[in-house]
Amino acid sequence: DERRGRESGVARKVSGRRCERFAVTIGKVPGMVQTAGGDMALIANKVPGMVPVNVGEYHKLAKAKLPAMVYGYYASGADDMQTLQDNEDAFKRLRFRPRVLIDVSAQDLSTVILGSSSAFPLVLAPTAMQRMAHPEGELATARAAARAGVPMTLSSWSTTSLEDVMSAAPNGHKWFQLYVYKDREITLQLVRRAEAAGYRAIALTVDTPRLGRREADIKNQFALPSHLTMANFASVDPSAEQGKMDKTSGSGLAAYVAGLIDQSLSWKDIAWLKRNTRLPILAKGIETGEDAAIALEAGCAGIIVSNHGARQLDGVIATVDALEEVVQAVRGRIPVLLDSGVRRGTDIVKALALGASAVMIGRPYVWALATAGEEGVLHVLQLLQNEFALAMALCGCVKVSDIKREMVIRDVYAPHDVKMQLKSKL
Repeated sequence: DERRGRESGVARKVSGRRCERFAVTIGKVPGMVQTAGGDMALIANKVPGMVPVNVGEYHKLAKAKLPAMVYGYYASGADDMQTLQDNEDAFKRLRFRPRVLIDVSAQDLSTVILGSSSAFPLVLAPTAMQRMAHPEGELATARAAARAGVPMTLSSWSTTSLEDVMSAAPNGHKWFQLYVYKDREITLQLVRRAEAAGYRAIALTVDTPRLGRREADIKNQFALPSHLTMANFASVDPSAEQGKMDKTSGSGLAAYVAGLIDQSLSWKDIAWLKRNTRLPILAKGIETGEDAAIALEAGCAGIIVSNHGARQLDGVIATVDALEEVVQAVRGRIPVLLDSGVRRGTDIVKALALGASAVMIGRPYVWALATAGEEGVLHVLQLLQNEFALAMALCGCVKVSDIKREMVIRDVYAPHDVKMQLKSKL
């Protein structure tokens, strides 16, 4: 399907040298795939010009390829998209203090997060409706994540059923992202199916009682293309309202959330969910120390510092600016992951220096998926892994635990409130 579908006309002539799989020279790194990414011939045949060398180049290629409605859904943030830009800019306000003359000839990038091993400290964030980006959608992503050795988080709003995604890459570690529906039995059915299929954790989204105002979706009258469904529901009952998204005069997704998602979700429902699953629960969407402390007390096994890719409340602080406050609130008792804004391997080092156990990425792998399918996702993961290994080496780090707080400082352009708050706490 990948070769005969909509991408069939994208092939370009490339030199033999560009088509080769080429090795990277970063020393012996346990668990690391020793190539610069995927099948380079397949990638080169699917993109015009040179093979992408960073996330930004994949973004440009995906923008040129995707229909306006689909691109607008993936790319846009809420309202004026102030936070969308700040999520990335906040990383640029952090500066390294590298150490030198340390033997970094043999690095170990691997880590374990809530029992899930990862080749480096990265987990794929849940991204909805991936078959809008590529015919194989979540299946291609799952296979690439398994090949790269990183966990994948599947969205409740997947266009492929959770069972089919697991079957596509049974050896890859997977988490399941959960929205709580007004119909609580529908919600629990998802949880039970995820358990039965072998998913290892539940990432409970806690920041979406209502959908943020995404103007691109309003202008484009966003709706799920007619040949696709919310497969986690439609695969069980084709008539289920949760499996459909009708076209409206505005955002079809906003109407879907308003009609079906439970706005009454509260902290007491953590206990309800824990009674109904043996899987560890991560609270996804926390940005304050106060909420982090409550999540810990409520029994959450982990926290994902996230502002939903800047798609909910515009003007909220960047996630990397919120990270230390959350880390300090949980006092090392549960892992804290950082989502939103990661575009470089150096960003991963910065997040870990500020206390994150790992980072999550969403848009970067969607751009790669849209551009080159499974091989594109694998390639972008390996680009980030190689950047991470290089940044670690240049900071004098051999293993992940060598990354320390003193290796990163905030520059003069960091928000005053963030600097003063952290100064008082540190």
